[in-house]
Amino acid sequence: AMLRWGRELTVQSHKPHFLALHCQEVGGKNFEESMSHVDNFVKELLSSDALKEYSRARVYLDENYRSQEHFTALGSLYFIHDSLKNIQQFDFKAKKFRKVVGKETCSETLESTPTLEKAKFPQDYFPECKWSRKGFIRTRWAMADCAFDLVNIHLFHDASNLVAWEKSPSEYSGTRQKALAYVLDRITDQRYEKLPFFVFGDFNFRLDSKKVIEKLCSDATMQTIRTDNNEIHKLVFQETDNDRKVILQIEKKLFNYVNQEVFREDNGTSLLEFDKELSVFKERLHEQEIGFPPSYPYSEDSSQGKQYMNTRCPAWCDRILMSPSARDMLLKVTKEQFSYRGFSLSPPHQPVFLSFRITAGAGKPNANKHKCCVVQ
Repeated sequence: AMLRWGRELTVQSHKPHFLALHCQEVGGKNFEESMSHVDNFVKELLSSDALKEYSRARVYLDENYRSQEHFTALGSLYFIHDSLKNIQQFDFKAKKFRKVVGKETCSETLESTPTLEKAKFPQDYFPECKWSRKGFIRTRWAMADCAFDLVNIHLFHDASNLVAWEKSPSEYSGTRQKALAYVLDRITDQRYEKLPFFVFGDFNFRLDSKKVIEKLCSDATMQTIRTDNNEIHKLVFQETDNDRKVILQIEKKLFNYVNQEVFREDNGTSLLEFDKELSVFKERLHEQEIGFPPSYPYSEDSSQGKQYMNTRCPAWCDRILMSPSARDMLLKVTKEQFSYRGFSLSPPHQPVFLSFRITAGAGKPNANKHKCCVVQ
């Protein structure tokens, strides 16, 4: 399994000098029972053959689930290749960079760890989710004469498909917009020097549900099934002819569409017009062109291959975003270097990765263009 993870982490194919891996929901849904497995996995990963040329590492795992006011279940892992001679990490308390030496793992009190900044979103951002684990972790790095922030993020999900369908844009997208603005304001405020930044993780961005359903069911009739309390329980869309064939059924946690191929064909490109949640941040955030199918929600049954579950409308939840100044650091990125990893180690989300070279001394004239960096 470790060999496969090493391969899937792009280590063997890209041989990155710097590898950043951002995880969400560390420990899974049953984190009380599973957290010990996370620790064992990380120990095996750090000592694996795939990472034997990475003798420096920093691993931050938010495992303190007993602290509901702080717990985010985020995991940020960074591996530095032996050929990268000088890399430094920022100490947010001392406000200075320190040389990275050896391997360190922090998993308990991340709030007091000086090499990161961590926050959960205020409870009133998503009041119906009493114990939300959503938040962010930020680290700051310096190498090859350029410095930048890496931010691991997990935004709020769509709790109900029915609520998401009610209006365009949905109220959930408004909540995510508010939370992302909170993060961007925090990482660009006056407390520290402003630097280029990469924000990557599970943004939970969804397609505009009302609009995408109008497209998928343009020639269908809709039947509304209500509960005894007159609340909408189910929506059923049927063809007007063809024996009134059912093409879509929606419940709170059901999205059963008759033809999943529409989400996979040409990498789902025809539906990207409904992926609108980044549009309000177009001045603040950049994204490479998407060339892969929706990364969520893949079946948790490995025998079903690349089938989507019929729980949610497939969407590009998992993203790699960057500030305009970070984009300027990148040398050319090809589509092959920005894609999801097509494997089944972490359904229902498929990992997304971006491989690129950065310009040493980015922003300086006559910079040497040879350093390589992989963000995953």
